[in-house]
This record gives sequence, C-alpha cells and structure tokens, in this order.
Amino acid sequence: MTDPRTSAATTDAGLPPAPVDRLPLPERSLASRLVVVMRGREASQYPQVIDTLAEAGVRSFELTLTTPGTLDALPGLVERFGAEADLGVGTITTPEEARRAADGGAAYLVTPVTDPAVIAASIGAGTPIVPGGLTPTELFTSWRAGASAVKVFPAGTVGPGYVKDLHGPFPDLRVIPSGGVDLAAARAWLDAGADAVSVGGPLLGDAFRGGDLGALADRAREFVGVCTEAGR
Repeated sequence: MTDPRTSAATTDAGLPPAPVDRLPLPERSLASRLVVVMRGREASQYPQVIDTLAEAGVRSFELTLTTPGTLDALPGLVERFGAEADLGVGTITTPEEARRAADGGAAYLVTPVTDPAVIAASIGAGTPIVPGGLTPTELFTSWRAGASAVKVFPAGTVGPGYVKDLHGPFPDLRVIPSGGVDLAAARAWLDAGADAVSVGGPLLGDAFRGGDLGALADRAREFVGVCTEAGR
C-alpha cells in the first residue's frame, strides 16, 4: 500500500504535479523534531556553536545564507559534523543557491517563500526541501510541487491551532513552524500535530555575540527535552 505522504496527487490545471516518490526529510531531523536556525555574523562562528549544541543533543541545523560564507564553509562543516547531525541550508531563494547547497552536501534545504522553481531545483538535485509559506494556498502549492514538508512562516502570526486548521483539508501535510517559536510554543506546536519546530533566537540567544556557551547548552537541553517528549 502506498504511503499517502508520498503518493502522487492528481494534476489540475495551474497546479504543479507532485512526484510519485516525495523525498523524505533526514531521519535524525524527523526523530529529534527540532531544527536550530543558525544566523551568525560570519560562517567562521558556526563550528563552536554547532559543537556546543550537538553535545547538548541537537541533531539538525539550518545554516542560513544570510550568514556570509555559508556555502563556502558547508563542505568542511559537513565533513566535520555530518556523522552526528543533519546540516541543512536555509534562506534559499534561487535555483542556483539550491543547486550549490545540494552540491555542497546539504542534508536538506529551507526557503522563506513559495517558489516552484527552487523546489524543482532541489528535487532535481536529490535533496529534500522545506519551503516557507503562510497561507493554505502557498503551503499546498509547495506540498503539491513535491516539498518534503512545509515551513509555516512566520509561525507567531497564526499560532499552534493553525496545524489543526491545515490538517482539515490537507491531512497528510507535514508542518514545521518557524519564527517566534520559544520553549512554550515549541511544546504547543508539537502537541498540536507539527512534525518538528524550527527555532532560532529563543534558543541561541547571544551565542553568536560572544555569549556564555554553558548557558547555550542548558537552553539546548531544555528544547531537546521538550521536542522529544511533546506530542508523543
């Protein structure tokens, strides 16, 4: 029997067809249900912060293209950390960025917008993609085009009840909220049926501004605990 999450959708005029085999998200990211969004001043800051977070149990990182040098640093980071964590690349807005990130070893890609051309480039490169959107039309367009999951962004605009609203017409939709997700909101989103949460500032705090790495590890362990337990 075909898994409904990976089955092809009937193509209607004006909508892109979904592939028969939807690329799954990496198993570690799905199991941990926590993606940490890494937005630093420069890519050279990544290793120390990733090392601290990985030691605290974080297994999925979204390295953002708003951090200068991310694509150049990616292959080395994958070589260093890829055995213990999934390194994705976020803030992808063009097909060329998608292809470069995939070629650099990204475990998955994330966009802030709904762009079928970027989705197609990622799928063509064999890399799972999580496009961003807010409205049902944007989110379903991405899902229909073959997204591995959809990023509800900015999540703070709608709140955790939005998962139930979306699952009414789209019961198979994989949902990952992003934007304004703190510890309490992470628990609420997961309890409401989200597949994972995407967290930045509430967990990272001042880590990229010389902050206390011990305090960062403590926050990370709290988030890991909530994401492991909530919604089980």
